[in-house]
Amino acid sequence: MDWTLVLILLLMGTGGGFAAGFLGVGGGMVLVPFVTMIFAARGFPPAIVVHMAIATSLATILFTSLSSVRAHHLHGAVRWPIVLLIAPGIVVGSWIGPYFAKQLDTSLLALVFGLFVAFSATQMILNRKPSPSRELPGPAGMFAAGATIGTVSGLVGAGGGFLSVPFMSWCNVKMHNAVATSAAIGFPIALSGTLSNIYHGWNEQGLPAHSLGYIYVPALLVIAAASVTMAPVGARAAHRMPVAKLKRIFAMVLYCLSAYMLWKAASSAGLLNA
Repeated sequence: MDWTLVLILLLMGTGGGFAAGFLGVGGGMVLVPFVTMIFAARGFPPAIVVHMAIATSLATILFTSLSSVRAHHLHGAVRWPIVLLIAPGIVVGSWIGPYFAKQLDTSLLALVFGLFVAFSATQMILNRKPSPSRELPGPAGMFAAGATIGTVSGLVGAGGGFLSVPFMSWCNVKMHNAVATSAAIGFPIALSGTLSNIYHGWNEQGLPAHSLGYIYVPALLVIAAASVTMAPVGARAAHRMPVAKLKRIFAMVLYCLSAYMLWKAASSAGLLNA
């Protein structure tokens, strides 16, 4: 890689790491649109460019989630019993998600990503008040929730925060606890999803050099180096910010990312050139 690309990836890792700590999203979802742009500009095969961006971004969460969750844990904000209940479903779903992604072409995968992110942003910005009596479900319900979050996260390359934070908030988990707990959930999502992306992309034709399945290793290493430094900074900022403002920022970031990926879906399908 040339030094200009390294600098760009470092800047992306800085932003993704901050988002991981600040929003509990693992950073992967924030990175996917930018990584897609870079991979497309470098001439990666159009048929798999979004697949590789999603897989590489998801793999960075292996590093950012550990850095982020440590910072949140020091604030006493991680609800570890929730993590233990939801993790089995998360692992199963995160393995399945990349398999589904492999079946979709680039335009459809980008469309799925954009729509899910827009849905999540809308749920946050509507700020519907949950029933005061609503609580987290039992073990079976938590497994089902984890499997759903894990599948969608593995499909779109996210740490799960864009679903797990609204889910926990809906069940009356305080916003700061939901963000912190989501950061902890990001690691099993990333681990299972990364192994799945390596497995399902292993025999893919046309992958660029230095790829491990669908993961582009040089980009992963550079982004991770920057993101692990910034994740604790984002976590500290989150604990100093009012809940309402945190929700609005979360939603606005998601809408911007959704808009780009929907544009990518339209352009990949040739709709913008029609």
